Amino acid sequence: MQQGLTRAGLGNIANDEQLMELASRYHFQSVDIEAKELVDRLGAKKAADRLQELNLTIGAFGLPVEWRADEQKFLNGIAQIPAAAAAASALGCTRCCTYVLPSTDYPAAHFMAVATRRLRICADILGACGIQLGLEFVGPHHLRTQWKNPFIWTLEETLDWIDAINKPNVGLLFDSYHWYTNGLDESDILRLRKDQIVHVHINDAKNVPVKDVLDNDRLYPGEGVIDLAAFLRGLHQIGYDGPVAQEVLTPSMPTESPDELAARSRRGFDKVFQAAGLR
Repeated sequence: MQQGLTRAGLGNIANDEQLMELASRYHFQSVDIEAKELVDRLGAKKAADRLQELNLTIGAFGLPVEWRADEQKFLNGIAQIPAAAAAASALGCTRCCTYVLPSTDYPAAHFMAVATRRLRICADILGACGIQLGLEFVGPHHLRTQWKNPFIWTLEETLDWIDAINKPNVGLLFDSYHWYTNGLDESDILRLRKDQIVHVHINDAKNVPVKDVLDNDRLYPGEGVIDLAAFLRGLHQIGYDGPVAQEVLTPSMPTESPDELAARSRRGFDKVFQAAGLR
């Protein structure tokens, strides 16, 4: 597995180049960034050369369209996908991800039908560039009632939805936080196939009742109560060898410097990977 970073949890990051330099300095192998923005600034060749110089790959980029809102916003946004996918492909990135909120203000059944069609279109466009689409189920209990109607928040529901979308390049963005807040364990991972997982996020949770865990109040790997050793062991046992990217959402900007936070992240990764017997 490739150990990776996102901006989430690194404080005041000025730009993607700073994130890339931090990742390289602290011996990470991937970064989650928007490839198109990097290509637009540096050009495809210079961007690829810089990634190679830093011994990095791009783990994943975000789906550049709002598929959860009204139809016109979706139609306006899909025009951005081909250029984003082409830039990612030029830099060797094969993963695009989006999250699925566990409740919605729209009638749930109608929203499911609409969202299925929209994500199928996105998958077709991404697939033309050889890119997978990862869907992230979101587990924290407080978000399940944040909007009017319950939607999808479990692993099983998300897998069923992926089957309904019925595109070979659609799979899971599997996040340790949502695994934990759904009450899952290692055995649930072992029932998956590695080809069902597009991308992985890692983070930790405070020692509070699971129903009180907040989505934007996460800890760095190894600093909380999630059994991340079991999480990583399960992924390793099914053969997953893609990026495992830190995503630490916090209620306010960390006061430590990005360097201090990257070093903290490195210590956390070392701790949990060693506990899983993977170093």
